[in-house]
Amino acid sequence: MPTAASQPHNFHIQQIGQLAINVTQLKETVAFYRDVLQLPLIAEIDPPGLAFFQCGEVRLMLSVPTSAELRHPSSIVYFQVEDLDAAFAHLVSAGAKIVREPSLMGVLGSRETWMAFFRDPSDNLLALMTEKDIPSS
Repeated sequence: MPTAASQPHNFHIQQIGQLAINVTQLKETVAFYRDVLQLPLIAEIDPPGLAFFQCGEVRLMLSVPTSAELRHPSSIVYFQVEDLDAAFAHLVSAGAKIVREPSLMGVLGSRETWMAFFRDPSDNLLALMTEKDIPSS
């Protein structure tokens, strides 16, 4: 492993380019991300069982695991929305599996962080989140 002194001086991570989300039901999960979450579908490649969506500047890759070492739940993906209540109402009306209704998760500086949790058809835990200025008293 290179030491800090041997690292190139121009090394700088700019942003996350892609997140992989393991799925067990590719067609149903693609429909969920496309129709319910309304993310633009870039491409679907089956086989081998891949689908790519654009989410802001990050690309999401839905992937059917091809080996035992890759078969694990995904990390939680937090989708930022402007109006959490409206986005949550949309999920409910679309029949999404709700885990937790919108609630205050904490205060970061002068902003409140609100989240709601749900599951996709492959049972991955996902969240909607928004940050709001703390109301003045």
